[in-house]
Amino acid sequence: MATRLASAAKPVFRAQLTSRQANGHAAFVPQIRKLWPSSANTRTYLQNNLQNLARANPHVEVVVAQRNHRQPIVRGFYLNDNEKVIGLKDFEVTSIEKKVQLLLDSSGAKIKSLKRRTVESTSESARGIWSGLHDTPFKI
Repeated sequence: MATRLASAAKPVFRAQLTSRQANGHAAFVPQIRKLWPSSANTRTYLQNNLQNLARANPHVEVVVAQRNHRQPIVRGFYLNDNEKVIGLKDFEVTSIEKKVQLLLDSSGAKIKSLKRRTVESTSESARGIWSGLHDTPFKI
């Protein structure tokens, strides 16, 4: 019987033993993976601050591309396959720095509205169901 159990067991490979990276109290995984800026003021920002940006964020790939006859943008690509695009038309270097930092700090998740959320309960109300049509109190 012991030989039957041993032959039925599947081998465990080393790749199966690794855990998937996740944010928690022991580790932090930055969500942004690529940054893609363009424009003259952005190029000035990158010439002055690119080394500091790369040292502070070694996990981010920075791609610089020329966009002729188009509005300058900075685009962030995230691990959850989302991307965020921010237009940089008429922005100064300090404003561009704030927008780049906004993309670096963002999680890439879609923005959810906090208004008009319906409240759903798993249990009934302690006072019962109210209606203006009830003359007598509803008993549960």
